[in-house]
Formats: sequence, C-alpha cells, structure tokens
Amino acid sequence: MTRPVGVEALGVYGGAASLDVRALCLHRGLDMPRFDNLLMREKTVALPFEDPVTFAVNAARPLVEAMSAEERNRIEMVVTCTESGIDFGKSLSTYIHHYLGLSGHCRLFEIKQACYSGTAGLQMAVNFILSGTSPGAKALVICTDLSRFALADAEAIQEWAYSEPSSGAGAVAMVVGDCPHILRIDPGAYGNHGFEVMDTCRPGPDTEAGDADLSLMAYLDCAERAWKDYARRVEGADFRDSFAYLSFHTPFGGMVKGAHRTLMRKLYKARPDEIEADFARRLGPSLAFGQRVGNTAGGSVFLGLAGLLETAPIAAPCRVGLFSYGSGCCSEFFSGVVTPESQRRVQASGIAAALDRRHPLTITEYEHLLRGDQVIRFGQKDATITPDILPAAWAAIEGTGRLVLDGMVGYHRTYRFV
Repeated sequence: MTRPVGVEALGVYGGAASLDVRALCLHRGLDMPRFDNLLMREKTVALPFEDPVTFAVNAARPLVEAMSAEERNRIEMVVTCTESGIDFGKSLSTYIHHYLGLSGHCRLFEIKQACYSGTAGLQMAVNFILSGTSPGAKALVICTDLSRFALADAEAIQEWAYSEPSSGAGAVAMVVGDCPHILRIDPGAYGNHGFEVMDTCRPGPDTEAGDADLSLMAYLDCAERAWKDYARRVEGADFRDSFAYLSFHTPFGGMVKGAHRTLMRKLYKARPDEIEADFARRLGPSLAFGQRVGNTAGGSVFLGLAGLLETAPIAAPCRVGLFSYGSGCCSEFFSGVVTPESQRRVQASGIAAALDRRHPLTITEYEHLLRGDQVIRFGQKDATITPDILPAAWAAIEGTGRLVLDGMVGYHRTYRFV
C-alpha cells in the first residue's frame, strides 16, 4: 500500500501593501466592463524593501517555527519555485535556508518554468518522500514571485493594459511529508500537456512581454488536454463528479471561469445555468485570496487551495482537482484529498486577517513607487534601501518580525528582521 504523502503545512504571505484595482483601472481609463471580467478586487504591490526572498521567508517562517527541533532537522530539501530569480547562478533557496536557520544537510535549488514551477516543485518533493530513500524526511517547497511595473520600463503606460491590475506578488510555502494534514496527494493521479509557445515571457531580468490572446488559447488548450491525460491514467475519473472542489492557476478569475466553461461545454454540453452554478460551487471558493493578491505565478494554484480551504464548506474528506499552467508551456492536472482538519489549520493561520492589515496604497503612492528609485535591479552591485520611503507602509510592517531587504554589498543581498 502506498504511504500517505502531501502537504503537511501551508503558509501564505501577501506582502505589506495593497492597491484597489478598480481605482487603478479608473485612473488608467480602462474599459470597466472588461475589468469586471477579471474578477479582481485588490492586488499586492511589492515595496522597495520586499523581494522574492523576503516574501518566501515570511511565508515559510511560521511553518518552521511551529515545528519541533527534531522536525526542522528532517527538512532535507528546500525547493524555490519562481520566475523572479535574482541571480543567474545563485539560488534563492540559499538565502531562504539561511534566514530560516535550517540544517546544513539539505538540498537547495531553484525551479523555473513560468507559473508551472510550483507544481513541478511539489511533485518533485512528493516523489522524494515516496522514494523512501530517507525515511521520515520532509521537503520545504516555496513558490515566490512578484511583478514590478516601472515607468522607465514602458514606452507608454497603456502597454501594460490589463496585466497591470492583475499582476500581483506573494509567496506560498508548503511543508511536504508523510503526514499530509492539508492535502493528501493522489499518487500517480496526474495528467500533463506541454508544447513550445511564446505566449508570455521575461526576455530580460526586469522585462515582461507576451500575447494575451495567445496565452488564453494556450491555457484553454492545456486545461482540456491535461485533464484528458489525467482521465487516461485514472480509471473512472470524471471532471464533473470526481472532485468536490477545483483550484486552477489563476492569472485572473475570468481566465479560470473561461477554462471551466470550455471544459463543461466540451465534456458535457452543459447549459449556461449549469456551468454558472458549478463554477460558483466548486471553483468560486478558490478565488477568495487570488482576487485580493493578484497573480502570484507559481504559487497561484496553491493560493487557490488556501482560499477554498478558508471559505468552502468542508464537512468530510473530499477530493480536490488542481490545474497548473505555466507559459511557454507546461501544464498538469492532479488531485488530492482535503479534510475538515485541513480547513481548521488553514483558517487558524490567519491569512485573511494578514491581508486586511496591508497598507492600502493611494494612487499617488503607487505611482511614486512606479518611478522605481529605490528598487534594486537585477545585477545591481551595491545599493541601500530607504525603508520608510512610504512611512505609512513601513509602519504596517515595522515591529512584526518580518524579513526585509536592506540592500546589496558587492552583489550580495543583505536582509534583517524588523
């Protein structure tokens, strides 16, 4: 019999500042009916003293501190999943490992495959545990990504269009092991689909580019084909009946809604009212945090899992279907079981309350940040951060014990807890 394996603990960090995206769209003069299709409310905006390392450590630290010394010592793999790397060679995991105070007998590395990276990291950790090569070992998988827009990076603000309100920042940390209190993975129950496509990319360290229409088509194609590969592997699998809930990679809620509608039409020729009701019941809960944080790339599907565990009625163990998509592209449909205990643990972690405590940026403050005067750029050798560039935002984090970025000395990033 296959041993249980999956997510033992889950942590989310949604940053220190947020922006009302409706106010942003009105300010930019965007088409409001089209904005409504994004299903967005707020997004996290990374401040100058925040980067992928600080997001990752702040997501993972509560999980690590809740462990006994013996449990912490069994973390034998730290996998960082990101498309927001800060060095072409040195992994974010080395910084994260250091600031979490973990044991030296640990594999440290980084995975990049756009927004699919988090699922790749989770599956690698799951198979490490299932291999039994180090009985009782645990892995720490952290998805950490952020988007920073800067006035100097675009010829015109309109180039950002609807990616600006939907692009967020955040981190999701998962302890993976053989006591899966949060999500018990179904071993061998997965389906993949991938092919080469230039839908979105980061051709430079601080540059994002893409074709929104092509990305939508690739996402829809992968949702259908990854599901069919799952159904080929898992006898009796049924998209409508096998899963009490679903969590999809969420660039924005409207894309998830479109993928669900496409699958329900193609697989069941479902009526519009049936599709709407099914979406509200099975997928709606997964948007709870994404619509407040924005697209968190590799962590998006797991932020969705946290959202449904926060908000959906879970009275008994039930199966969740998860769909992960990363531009370029690779995708996966996989599944696992959650329980009322899963819900209790996520609700007790206080994710929603932490999001409520973020500093709400004004449009003036946001555009001040867009000038990028204090942001450390990729490859920068030396820099010092002025933490209180926005005093009210700094006040929201000072004294919380979170990790912040101090600056760079000879390319080496320096951090401190505040």
